[in-house]
Amino acid sequence: RAIFLHSFSGYGVIKSNNLRLILSPSLHLESHEGIRGDKFLEVPQIVWGLNNQKIAFARACLTARMLNRTLLMPSLSASLFYKEIDLLHPISFDQVFQYERFNSLCNRFVRLGRYSDLGNQTGKYDLRKGSGRKWTVERDLEQLKQSSRGPIDKYQVISMAGKNPFLWHDHWPVKDYARVFECLVLVDEIAKEADKVVSKIRRIGRKLRSKTNFGAEDSSLSHAPYVAIHMRVEIDWMIHCKKLEQRSRISQICSSKQEIMERVGNIVGLGSTAIVYLAVADSLLNDSSILDGWKRGLVPFEKKKLGVDGIYKKHSYLIQSAIDYEVCSRADIFVGNSFSTFSSLIVLERTQRVIRMGITSSCGIDVRWPSYAYNIPGESNGPQKWMTNMSDSNLKAISYGSNAISC
Repeated sequence: RAIFLHSFSGYGVIKSNNLRLILSPSLHLESHEGIRGDKFLEVPQIVWGLNNQKIAFARACLTARMLNRTLLMPSLSASLFYKEIDLLHPISFDQVFQYERFNSLCNRFVRLGRYSDLGNQTGKYDLRKGSGRKWTVERDLEQLKQSSRGPIDKYQVISMAGKNPFLWHDHWPVKDYARVFECLVLVDEIAKEADKVVSKIRRIGRKLRSKTNFGAEDSSLSHAPYVAIHMRVEIDWMIHCKKLEQRSRISQICSSKQEIMERVGNIVGLGSTAIVYLAVADSLLNDSSILDGWKRGLVPFEKKKLGVDGIYKKHSYLIQSAIDYEVCSRADIFVGNSFSTFSSLIVLERTQRVIRMGITSSCGIDVRWPSYAYNIPGESNGPQKWMTNMSDSNLKAISYGSNAISC
């Protein structure tokens, strides 16, 4: 029999008859390290698109971590928000992501709490994040440092007032964001909807490959691969990216439909037959031209042609985006725009998977779950291979900026 005690420092064993008392410093460490559960950080409702909301949420988590506080579970936004505040529809975090699972996966790194955890205590300090040109990254960091000690830290709740966390200054490396993103697991209801879409894509893929093999039995057909393309060709995006090109003096941001189709068709080793899922805005679903002009052997589908648009339509904008994100993330090959937040977070997640396999670069080798940026020319006039630079000091590289493109 053994009893683990963690009230002592250092290793040691105390013997008493049949009983061995094992002094474990690791258990001692666990009881004192981690995020405090009696001090909390409150943030404003999180807005914008799904992936900007994920960034905002992660930034709020990392802010709470710096303050050694539990983040009170924030509200997300079910609707896409630009300027119409009256159209904003809040949705609880645990209606999209698994609350308990998040705390389990992010144990001792960041922590979520519920408002019911506050009990009867009401001590709250309103802390306004600075704004304007004079509010620098350094001043923001100093404000956080001051809030982590002294009289402010005595309050049970620090409530951040003002702008959405996505617009806060960034003080944390990409690897810390990646750690938080890994803890975001969709609730079963949404994950099952994504399962239906992926299953439909693979089922059609198996039929097409079977026809190509003239009905021959092929064990490889059990897992029909597919390519997912985050196809940014909407009018609002083209206006935005053109302005971005002018401001940044970078010409490789916008890509026409024709350019995307040509580069995807030139991916080395793509194969003679491939299902291509187009993740496009609903406004393009009635535009049949989006499916025309693809290289022979590439069979394009969007939600409507795939017959899954009904799955999406019964959900809010946020849930639709979550489903599409999952479908793209699971693809055997993903192709996106390196200046898109949606594409960038998918590549970050896929990069994490590849790194776990011991691969740190896609240069010159074939890796599982490859990703490409169609807006940058690569090998054989195909899209550029793409892996996130996990050593970046902040998330600016994947937040409306130039991403780390490998090779």
